[in-house]
Amino acid sequence: MKVVLFCGGLGMRMREFSERIPKPMVTIGYRPILWHVMKYYAHYGHKDFILCLGYKADSIKRYFLDYEETLSNDFVLAQGGKEVELLNSDIHDWRITFVDTGLHSNIGQRLKAVEKYLEGEEVFLANYSDGLTDIPLPVLTDCFFEHGKTACCICVNSTQSFHIVSVSDGDSLVQSIQPIGHSNMWINGGFYVFGKGIFDYIKDGEDLVEEPFKRLIEAGELVGYRYDGFWTAMDTFKDKQRLDDLFGSGQAPWLVWETKHAPARKK
Repeated sequence: MKVVLFCGGLGMRMREFSERIPKPMVTIGYRPILWHVMKYYAHYGHKDFILCLGYKADSIKRYFLDYEETLSNDFVLAQGGKEVELLNSDIHDWRITFVDTGLHSNIGQRLKAVEKYLEGEEVFLANYSDGLTDIPLPVLTDCFFEHGKTACCICVNSTQSFHIVSVSDGDSLVQSIQPIGHSNMWINGGFYVFGKGIFDYIKDGEDLVEEPFKRLIEAGELVGYRYDGFWTAMDTFKDKQRLDDLFGSGQAPWLVWETKHAPARKK
């Protein structure tokens, strides 16, 4: 299956970086988060990518045009540096389509802009390029095929630092406050499986999750897979620091291509 990744946003909450590089190019360790997302899909055999570009598209193009394999692979250096023998490789078998989908386009219109590059694909994968998880991808695709609907998304109980607040109607006093991870609220995790029929639900100018998803819900065509394992999004500088810490400690759950993981947990 082809993988569509939305890489064109302005990343306003990552201004420490976004004035210089687009959000997907913000690094975790020595590689951009976009690379981590692509490496995840490639691990499960999905190596044909379509990148929906926008803000600072040239930065993403240049990164892959000048890709340096030695940064994340073992190699042998010989003849005083004149010869480099890679012992393994990251992207030699990846196919990447770079598409300018507009500087200010929303996600729905970015997806519409690459529809022609999905011709002949009955099913494809999609993601926002800034979310990481350790869910075994086949459980998500199996969920999609088992239900036979138009769309499937991962639903997660976020462990990030958001709090659910309950306020009374009368005196506006706070009744309770708790981390979102301790609640029974599930959020859209952004890992999608789509049938080609998704394009019938997106009209001109519409974002993806607003009107189109409402139509899918009304038609009974949207399935959610609830997963309580690791999931996170890099929205702020604090998130980046936390992911860098996990990576540096050797305890990064999303590195599924390096570690063995327990089966997915479903609720």
